[in-house]
Amino acid sequence: MPYSNKIGILFFARLQAVQMGLVGLILGILYSFGGAIIDIIVSIGWVTSSETPGLSYGTALAFLALIGMPSLFAIFGFVYGIIVAILYNFASGIFGASIGKLVGKIEIKK
Repeated sequence: MPYSNKIGILFFARLQAVQMGLVGLILGILYSFGGAIIDIIVSIGWVTSSETPGLSYGTALAFLALIGMPSLFAIFGFVYGIIVAILYNFASGIFGASIGKLVGKIEIKK
């Protein structure tokens, strides 16, 4: 099998964007539904809180986190992927043998 010491920049950036988008979706679900549950509990009167008035426009706006958080996480993941791939390729070019021993070579399958 052929091996390489380089990472495709756009490939790695897309991979990171997808992974971070999924993390953003999971966190968006936790944020929006967790906030809704707390607001429902406060509205019912089981808990008193000076922090939240209960169900309000803020509860509805929290569900925008289902769109906003995955989008923002994916954008930052893409930028992160570009930066890391460039740094890895740069370090691999300078310290090729050392990086190859430390990380291992990248196997290319066709």
